[in-house]
Formats: sequence, structure tokens, C-alpha cells
Amino acid sequence: MVDTVKEAPYNETPLSYGYDLEHSEEHQPRLDPLSYTGSPSSSPRLRSKSRSSRDTQSSGSLESTLSVELDQEKGLEMRKWVLSGILASEETYLSHLEALLIPMKPLKAAATTSQPMLTVQQIETIFFKVPELHEIHKDFYDALLPRVQDWSHQQCVGDLFQKLASQLGVYRAFVDNYKVAVETADKCCQANTQFAEISENLKVKSTKDCKDQPAKNSLETLLYKPVDRVMRSTLVLHDLLKHTPSSHPDYPLLLDALRISQNFLSSINEEITPRRQSMTVKKGENRQLLRDRFMVELVEGSRKLRHVFLFTDLLLCTKLKKQAAGKGQQYDCKWYIPLNDLTFQTLEDCESTPIPLVQDEEIDAMKIRISQIKNEIQREKRTTKGPKAIERFRKKLSEQESLLLLMSPNMAFRVANRNGKGFTFLISSDYERDEWREIVREQQKKCFKSFSLTSLELQMLTNSCVKLQTVHTIPMTVNKEDDESSGLYGFLNVIVHSASGLKQSLNLYCSLEVDSFGYFVNKAKTRVHRDSTEPNWNEEFEIELEGSQTLRLLCYEKCCNKTKQSKEEAEITDRIMVKGQIKLDPQTLQNKDWQRTVIAMNGIEVKLSMKFASREFSLKRMPSRKQSGVFGVKINVVTKRERSKVPLIVRQCVEEIERRGMDEVGIYRVSGVATDIQALKAAFDSNNRDVSVMMREMDVNAIAGTLKLYFRELPEPLFTDELYPNFAGGIALSDSVAKESCMLNLLLSLPETNLVTFLFLLDHLKRVTENEIINKMSLHNLATVFGPTLLRPSEKDSKISHSSQPISMNDSWSLEVMAQVQVLLYFLQLEGIPAPDSKRQSLLFSTEV
Repeated sequence: MVDTVKEAPYNETPLSYGYDLEHSEEHQPRLDPLSYTGSPSSSPRLRSKSRSSRDTQSSGSLESTLSVELDQEKGLEMRKWVLSGILASEETYLSHLEALLIPMKPLKAAATTSQPMLTVQQIETIFFKVPELHEIHKDFYDALLPRVQDWSHQQCVGDLFQKLASQLGVYRAFVDNYKVAVETADKCCQANTQFAEISENLKVKSTKDCKDQPAKNSLETLLYKPVDRVMRSTLVLHDLLKHTPSSHPDYPLLLDALRISQNFLSSINEEITPRRQSMTVKKGENRQLLRDRFMVELVEGSRKLRHVFLFTDLLLCTKLKKQAAGKGQQYDCKWYIPLNDLTFQTLEDCESTPIPLVQDEEIDAMKIRISQIKNEIQREKRTTKGPKAIERFRKKLSEQESLLLLMSPNMAFRVANRNGKGFTFLISSDYERDEWREIVREQQKKCFKSFSLTSLELQMLTNSCVKLQTVHTIPMTVNKEDDESSGLYGFLNVIVHSASGLKQSLNLYCSLEVDSFGYFVNKAKTRVHRDSTEPNWNEEFEIELEGSQTLRLLCYEKCCNKTKQSKEEAEITDRIMVKGQIKLDPQTLQNKDWQRTVIAMNGIEVKLSMKFASREFSLKRMPSRKQSGVFGVKINVVTKRERSKVPLIVRQCVEEIERRGMDEVGIYRVSGVATDIQALKAAFDSNNRDVSVMMREMDVNAIAGTLKLYFRELPEPLFTDELYPNFAGGIALSDSVAKESCMLNLLLSLPETNLVTFLFLLDHLKRVTENEIINKMSLHNLATVFGPTLLRPSEKDSKISHSSQPISMNDSWSLEVMAQVQVLLYFLQLEGIPAPDSKRQSLLFSTEV
């Protein structure tokens, strides 16, 4: 019997084309100097917020001058925080080096006795260059500390960093010896139990800021510390350069130190680019192509990009081969299945091959890098550096977008041949999965026989794909022309009203999807309306658009009993009844009024209302115009009036959510009914004594929505306009110790009411995630919901309010929102933040600036 699946050997193409990712890690460290790109002078600087313009004829130029001065002032202030963090990081690093030196001295002394534990040569190999590294960094720390303590904006430190960079040759020697040192230490541990005991219990002294007991570290762990340190050398310099004006005397010195560091790291890196040959095939075409698209296939736990072709009688999975410049496209066949032999696998059939999920944090990090590279491209287009610089950034953009395309989908679409061999695709949208199933099933009704292709027939078919393909480029923005529509950026409010046309009573709910970064994402879901032919939801949702062009709607029947479904539908609990989509027309949606629309789908109509708001409009905070009430009033005014440290509305909402909302799936993410939220808002504003009774009777999602709305309508964010740019700069610091020092110092700088309220909320959000298995709300999900709500600055402080580049503006908004998420996520993940009633002094650091 001939197998109906034809498979070619897997000889994957590396990421140079951005398709298949092959990861391998060796014990030998790899140093990556490319964490930063472009010249430091072109790096995005932290922008201070311009104040209201003076009412004079020359206000334009005066405001511009003041804005520049304020930018420099904020940057110089941030230098203080960065250097404070560097000091804390250096102190920790020195304690690691000292922990290595402690056993080295007695081991050397014992080496000259009659019963040495190790030979002199073994000791020198294992601890090679450690004393020299300790001396270099001790001198650096001792010189930097007094300058930071005696701080002024004119203080210079560039010479110290320049000297430190000039001594990187010691690191070169250490890195070259690192592998031998680790191997020698391992052999000595096996040969000598006493040395093995010592090497597993090296004590690192606590720093001044930490009074815990000395931590135990292994010898191998500590030997890696210098390797890790040298990897971060360029990152620290970038952090400092970001906040050093080009006119400052330190700037050329830091630039020179950065050049030395980058050249050093480049000299010890080796890049391996595998080159693989692929066989070309003769041309030929026969069947009719129904549809094709790029999809991610799961192969032995790895994600591979494929181009899938559905013909009238078979499904063909191919891989686009890498070609030299100027040559046309070619495909490699991976496998094919005649439609008559194709089945959709059930979840039970595939339990042995779980889907490797990618964390939301990683996806967001990819989006941040994509937005940063797009900003760099826009910046390069406004300079005279020429096309080479732009092409370099476009290559990086292609790599990052390819990575996002591979890593983002997590929804399985499983097919199998007649012998039961299964293949799994990963897609992002239930809409697309259902489309593929529908068209395959429809075509299977016309296929009556099985067959197998000869090698020559398969070659001809595969090569015909070049002519027949309808999707010519991978769905990435780098493959689009600059003048193509970039979609809508902002917030789309959607009210799902009702459905009509059902022939029988069903338990029905709707979900909404929009495209974002080249793929579709599920954004909202209504409640289940039970046992009705005309369900009325009337639920409002706010959906963030990131270059979105299409809104999709799917209507599901809620199925409680799996046995009612056919075997091939058993993978999903709920059945898609109908689905439809509408294009998001910018001209129609620019009208600020609600737009009514109807999506007609196979006799069923769903009525919607939509209203779009650009980011600049929807995210702006309104200045406080009233002293009464709660919403839109400064937080310190509310707490002073209530004689409390935390606003009553915050405490009451949190208490009610903790009473009955901790197990609610999607708490804080699922939208509450808009009318309920407005009713609660009015009750709090009027000091209604029955508000607690109202809350007990309302859906808990409405209470969560009310709490979010309160923070969103504060005239100034909880993290304050003044400190916001510093938080955004602090979260971007590369060194973990420096980042912690900076972020905690900034947190302590908040006004007392803001700090206590934030710590109260932080404690609550951490308790919410303790039930993550049930409520599906991870720390990252909560940070995504609350980050912009707590940090989004006032309109006057918008970083990009004066930008003239539409694309750059949208990417800047994406970066800003993602930075806000990262700041809150950092504090959610950070251990040791005191409870709201702890003394503020417990967080103070010994390094005073």
C-alpha cells in the first residue's frame, strides 16, 4: 500500500529569511552586543512634558526653548537615578567577586603543603583573572561613589567609564579561559569531596541595602558573573547616554567608552550562518487552486512557517525556499493529503503533542521591538544617511515580525491522513479555522477516490504553486509599501445589541476579533443569552486597535454536552453558528457619533453600534473642574475630605470584588454593562448611602469596571505627570540591580496618598492572581488592564502630541502603552514591597543621591 502522505526530509531554513527558528544553546557563553541598535545620539530620549504656553506674541519660540531646557533638565535628573542604580549594581558584583576570592587564598596556601586540596595550576586556572577584575571594579566603585554623593548636574563621570572600558582586555582573557575554568572545577569536584562541598556553598555577603543572611552560591554560578557582566557593559552605557545631553562634557567620553565596548564584544562573537542547498524542480501545473495562505506548523515541538495550498482534490503543505537575490520563488513540498483521505483530528487524539505556549510578556516584548525599529526607520528617512541604514533596520524589522508571526498563534487546527498520521497548524483566529474546515468539507463532497502522486507529479505540482499562489508575501508590515493603509490606531467602542433570524431557541453568545500586527486577536465576548430566538445582549466593549482594518464577529452556540457533536467537532466545546466581518472605514468612523450597522450572516442578523476615538482623544485626562463628588477629582482632595488614606470608592470596590469576584473568569478584563457602571458612578458622586446595597446586587464585572473608570478619570495619573518620564526611563534600564534601585526610589517619591493607594491596589491585584487557574488573570493580564489606567499621563504631557509623522506617532503610542504595562508588571512581580501600613523608611537605600 502506498502512503497517501508524501513527506520530504526536514532541512529547515534558518531565521535569516525569518521563517524557521532553530534554537541551540551551548555551555560556552555567547555575548550579544546587538541589544541596542543605531547610534546613541539617535536613541529615543526621555522627553519632558511641555507646560502651557505663555499668552504672548513670541510664545511659540519661547515655549520651544523652554521645552528643550526642560528636556535637558529631566535628562540630567534621570542621570542621577541611573548612576545610583549603577552603584548598587557594582556593589552586588563586587560581593560576587569577593565570594570567589575568599576560598582562593586558603587553597593557594594549602597548595604548598604536603596535602594540597588543589594544585597551584588548577587554582590559577579556576580563578584566572578574578583578582584583577575585583581590583578594577573596586577602583571604579570607590571613584564613582563620592561623585554621586556630591551630585550636581555638572558632575562628570565619563572618564571613569572610559577607563573601565579600556580595561576590557582582562575580560577577554577571562572569557577565553571560562570554559576551561568550569571544566577544571568540575573535575576537581569529582576528585575531591571536600572541594566539592566548598564549591557548592560559597557565601556572598549581603550589600548595605540588604540585611539578609549571606546567600549561598555555587562556584560555577559565580564564575559566570563576569561573563554576564561584560555582556551588559554596552547596555549600561546606553542607559547613561540616553540621559546625557550631547552638550554635556561627559557625552564624548561615554560615546568613546561605548565604542570600545561594542568593538570588544564584536571581536569575541562568532556568527554561524548555515547554508543549505535545495533541489529545484521542473515546472508544471494541473489542479485548480481554491485558496492558499501562510500558516505556522507545529513540527516536533517547533514552530515552522509553511505556505499551505488547498486544491480541488488535495491539501499541500510547502515551505518557501530561500533564494539568492534576483531569483524567483521556489517551494519545497513537506507533505500532502488527498481530500478524500483527510480528517480533522480531535483533541483526544493529540494529547501527546501539547502546544508550546508563548507567554504574553514575550509577545509584548516583540511588539515593543517592532515599534522601536519602525521609529528608527522613520527617523532614518528624515536624515541623509542613505538607503543602507534603512535597509539594515528593515532587515531587523523582518526578523522581528517573522518571529512574532511564528510565536503569536496558539489555536490548533489539526488534520490527519487515512493512516492516522496527524499534522498540527497553529492559527490565531477561530474565524479562520472554521473557514478552512468549511471549505474542505464542502470540497470533500465532490471527491470520491483516493490517489497517490509520483515523485515527478509532486514536483510539477509543487512548482506550479509559484504561478498559482494568491498570497504572494508573508503578512508583515515590512512587506507592504509605505503608502498602504496602516489601519486605525485608537479605541473602538462596540455595543452588541441583538440577533434575529434564528429558527430555534439557542444559548447564544458573540465574540469579536480584530487584526493586530498582521494577525487576528479575540478581543471581547458577550454573556450567554439562554434559550431565545431573539437574544438581546446590549453589551458595550472597548477594543484597542493597533493598525486594525477589520472587525470580525462570531456567534457561538453554547454546548454543554459534548456527545451531541460529531467526532470531528469534539475539539471545541461550543459550535460556531454564523460568522461575518466588516471593514473598519476610517472616514465613516472619524465621526464621533455612534454608527449603527448590521452584520448579515446566512439569514441571521446581528445589530451593532460602533464609535471610534483616536488615542490622543480617548487617552487624554481632563483637568479637574470640580471639588465635589469622586470621579474626575484629585485623589488628595477626595482623601482629605473623607479623612482617609485610600479613597472610599477604591476600598469598597476591592472589598466587593474580593468577596465574590476572585473566581470570575476574566475579572477586570471582561467589560461590565455600561449602564450599570454609569449608575454606580452617579451613586458614588452623589454620596448615595445605598451604594453598598447597589453593589451587592450588580454584576461583579460592573464593579470592576467602575474601579477602572475611577483611576482612568483622575485628572492626574496615580504615578503623577512629574515622575512618569522617570518611571518610563527606569523600566528601560538593563541592569536588574540598577533597575530595582531606581524603581523603588521613584516609588517612594510618590505623594503619600498616591503611594498608599497604589500599594493597597497592588496587594489586591496580587491576591487576584492567586486564583489565576480559575479566573485566568495572570500578572501580565492585570498589568495590561491597569498599566495605562494608572500611568497614562495628562494630555499636556503626551510625548507625541506634536508629532508630524502619522506612522511614527502610532508606533510611539504603542511603545508608550507597552512601557506603562511593563512598569506595573515590574511592581507586581517585585518581591519585598512593603504593605500599605509599613513605614516608608523601610525602603530607603544607603546610597543617597
